[in-house]
Formats: sequence, structure tokens, C-alpha cells
Amino acid sequence: MPRSAAPPSPGARTSRPKVGLVIGSGGIKCVAAVGLWRALERAGIEVDVAVGCSGGSVYAAALALGLVADDAEDLTQRLWGRSFTGVRYRSLLQVALPRVFGFSERVGLLDDRALGAVLDEVFGEASFGEAAVPLFLVASDLRTAETVVLDAGRVQDAVRASLALPLLLRPWSVGDRLLIDGGTSNPLPIDVAIREGCEVIIAMGFESRPGETIASFSGLVGRAAAIATNHLIRSTYAFYSAAHHAEIVPVMPAFDGPVRLTDAHLIPDLIRRGEEAAEDQLPYLRRLLTPTPA
Repeated sequence: MPRSAAPPSPGARTSRPKVGLVIGSGGIKCVAAVGLWRALERAGIEVDVAVGCSGGSVYAAALALGLVADDAEDLTQRLWGRSFTGVRYRSLLQVALPRVFGFSERVGLLDDRALGAVLDEVFGEASFGEAAVPLFLVASDLRTAETVVLDAGRVQDAVRASLALPLLLRPWSVGDRLLIDGGTSNPLPIDVAIREGCEVIIAMGFESRPGETIASFSGLVGRAAAIATNHLIRSTYAFYSAAHHAEIVPVMPAFDGPVRLTDAHLIPDLIRRGEEAAEDQLPYLRRLLTPTPA
């Protein structure tokens, strides 16, 4: 991590703020976290607490379990390149003809077997207790609408639950809860890092840039969701920056246009955008993290 220009006097202790990394929800845009991760590695900035939500849970978990940015890039290609294309036809029929096939709260239109295989390969049976960095993953309880912070049990189950995009991926059971995408209740869980005593919080959030035209009903629904999410993310940054003593360092990659869940061909550009956004904040981060006499 960064060092002060002048070394401390002999016998003096030095300390630096406790650093939290929060990676919010954003679908495949969360790939930009690999670029952020790479920039932090290059700058020698270590993370003391990792918090993830939705797609961000993949990268928070990977970092906490000791992977490096190059590992995460390889994971990215396998995860987003083939995990969100197949269809679960039974679920499709349940949605289209619920009286015939019976509707279930566990419906998910995408075949999640490829996703499960990648998560199993990467995280296996690893538990939260094995994480080198304290890890917290955010999901939502489908039945009670509560935000759920997962910090025990199998990491793979927590990541899968946090990723469960409503209607697209099946809700995931963890204990006695049926969980869905954490982005539905807390898309940028800065509050978790504050609760864990983090004094400097690097918060990567993702706004949705809508297309120029609305050509379908699903496009209209997507536009409404994007508007709501964008305002929630902005208000989250503003509230925690004003109401708490922690330094919130926003890292918000800029994208040229809408980024769809299946846009795996954009992965190199998404990583680059994340790295650029992180580099913009590095001078400020270095100042915040310069050790001071304790």
C-alpha cells in the first residue's frame, strides 16, 4: 500500500484507515470490477473487507478467497460467455400457461446449469470462514422483501443467491430463506462496509444508460427499472457521504451505450472502463491511505 514520503521516526507506530471494497449490482457491467481490481493491485492497495451484490458478488468473493485479477479475468470469460444463453423451457411454459403447467415462485427462464458449473469450479466447497479477507454478500428474501447479508456457509451458495435475477435465474435457497438478486433491495451496499468499521470505502456502482428508443414492452419495463436504479445509486452515494464519517470513494465506469446481459463480446472494453475509472481515483486514494503516526 502507499507509504508516506518521509518515514516515521524510530519506534513510532503507523496506521492507515480500514479499507472496504463494495462492488454493486450491474449485470455484466460488474466485469469492470476486474479493471478496478487490477488498478488496486498495481497501486499496492490492500482491501480489509469485501462486500458484493449481484454480479459484484462474484468478484468480491473471488478477491476475498485469494484470487488475483488475472484469475478473475479468466473467470469472467467462462462465466459471462456461456452462462446466460440457454432457456429452461419448463419455466417458459409455466409463465406462458400457468393454469396448465402450474406457476412456481422458483421460476427462472434461463438454464442455470452452466452458471452452476462455473461457480462450482471456482468456489467449490469454500466457506466464508476460509476467506483471507472478511466477506459479505447481499441478497434479498423473496418472501419477506428483506435485505439479507450472507457471511457464513458455502460461498458458492451465497454468490448464486445474490445473482438470482428475478424471472431470469431461479431463486436460491440458503437455510430457510428463498433468496433473489441483492440488487432488488440494496444495489450498492455501502452500509455493510460502514457497519464493519471501514473508514475508506471504495464503492463501484453501475448506472444503466438507456437506449435512445423504446421499441417494446420489455424495453419500457427496462427503462423504468433503469431510472429507479440510477436514482437509488446516486442517492446512496450522497446519503452515506453526508451522514457518515467514512470516506466514500465512488468508482463509476462510463459506458458508451446500453450493456446487455449477453454482451460478452464487450468484456475487454468493460474491464478497461473499470480500470480507467479506478485510475481516476487513485491519487485521492493514495492520500487517504498514506500511513500516519499512531
